[in-house]
Amino acid sequence: MDLPLQDLLFMFFGGLAIFLFGIKYMGDGLQKVAGDKLRDILDKFTSNPVMGVIAGIVVTVLLQTSTGTTVLAIGLVNAGFMTLRQSIGVIMGANIGTTITAFIIGLKISDYALPIIAIGTFLIFFFKNKKANNFGQVFFGFGALFYGLNLMGEGLYPLRELEAFAELTVSMSDNPFLGVLIGTVFTVAVQSSSAAIGLLQQLFSQGALELDAALPVLFGDNIGTTITAILASIGASIAAKRAALTHVIFNVIGTILVLIIINPYIKMISYIQDVFSLNAEMTIAVAHGIFNFSNVLIQLPFVAVLALIVTKLIPGKETLIEYKAQHLDPVLISQSSSIALGQAKKETLRMAELSKQGLEEASKFVSNKQKRHAELTYQFEDAINNLDRKITDYLIKISTNSLTADDSRLHSMLMDTVRDIERVGDHMENIIELAEYQVTNKVKMSDLAMEDLKEMFSLTIETLQQAVKALEDDDILAARSVVLKEEQIDKMERQLRKKHIIRLNEGKCEGSAGIVFVDMISNLERIGDHSSNIAEAIIEEE
Repeated sequence: MDLPLQDLLFMFFGGLAIFLFGIKYMGDGLQKVAGDKLRDILDKFTSNPVMGVIAGIVVTVLLQTSTGTTVLAIGLVNAGFMTLRQSIGVIMGANIGTTITAFIIGLKISDYALPIIAIGTFLIFFFKNKKANNFGQVFFGFGALFYGLNLMGEGLYPLRELEAFAELTVSMSDNPFLGVLIGTVFTVAVQSSSAAIGLLQQLFSQGALELDAALPVLFGDNIGTTITAILASIGASIAAKRAALTHVIFNVIGTILVLIIINPYIKMISYIQDVFSLNAEMTIAVAHGIFNFSNVLIQLPFVAVLALIVTKLIPGKETLIEYKAQHLDPVLISQSSSIALGQAKKETLRMAELSKQGLEEASKFVSNKQKRHAELTYQFEDAINNLDRKITDYLIKISTNSLTADDSRLHSMLMDTVRDIERVGDHMENIIELAEYQVTNKVKMSDLAMEDLKEMFSLTIETLQQAVKALEDDDILAARSVVLKEEQIDKMERQLRKKHIIRLNEGKCEGSAGIVFVDMISNLERIGDHSSNIAEAIIEEE
């Protein structure tokens, strides 16, 4: 193929772009087809490392990205849904799951890439059914993957004739560490091990690389894919950093082990290729699968050791938010409605405490704009939403029993309180989104506006805290004090709005900053209202 260099470069980089888009688009489609069940899979099926591996494989196949699975696992560790040890099992499973793409490429159905894209387009544009559209997205991404791979292969084809490239492949055959380095660097550059391995499969199928030069590059691709998780963990929580480091250690150990026996490993893969008459692409896929599967088998018994190593390397105490309900025992519903209601109240108090902590984190983010506080607020809000569903379902089940007058009043009070706490979570999330808008659009508030916000945050947090305490102690005096404080919040909001208008007229405050300011104090006023609702429910119950 005698094409100008420009055309070859365009084909290679364009093909790479289409391949990456295909992988992402197909993964998004598979996720939609599966429904919002991925986190549930990781939550429910990670009771031990072996189950974690299986869950990691399933989720990675659906997401079509091991990094996505790792990031999802990190989020669940942060949330208290999963321990670090369980996440290690998931990360190991993700390494096996990511080999599926290489096997798909090995099936050699690239000749049908364009018809597959056409089927996907037809399902997306000619059906109004959401499910058909999702399947269309899967087909389109699947076809784009192969089409991009074809273009990449055509762009790379002339490489085999270059003397410099031939010398490089000889060097990689003689020095496997060089191959590992090249594989690592390329995967870091394209941010996708699937793309790097797809490229390797193309080079091997064209005869540009021999097996003894290709396999070290393959192992380097596995190390390179961990870089994305490392980048994602920069500035994140300790749990995120530990999970990312686990991913690195796992792949580096696996690569070191296989390099020790590199020559027997190459002979084994060559023997498998001959016996089963595998094409070049499938040979690389099999080598990739055996490497990752063996790596998991070898390191799975040492999950506790890996967890200990990363904990020692990254010391510190992590802020864990316990999403799961701790007090809602379903057995108690049939045994004693009164005791079950008592447990529901305990869980409601925990939910209320989370809302207070979330509001404190929101206040810190508004003040210093440190990303960590925003992340924690979102996690608190997520935990509040989860508990809202769990407690409400529990209370509905209790309501099917015959309740005494006192129990009925408590039941009604808890239903109302849970709803109010959930709304507090929504408002603190709104505040974070407003502060993020501030950062993104470089909106600067005046020092006076920031002082006013700080004062209102302080009063609102104090009011919410007192409402939670009144709920815990059934304290009517404290509840009445909350109602009075809520009136103070209302009054403060009116005063701050007037002060804001004066600042605008005097040119001390920008219009865009004023909009953010007014929306923030409005959300704080609504939190005060919900705190008052909690207090009034206590008064009414008594």
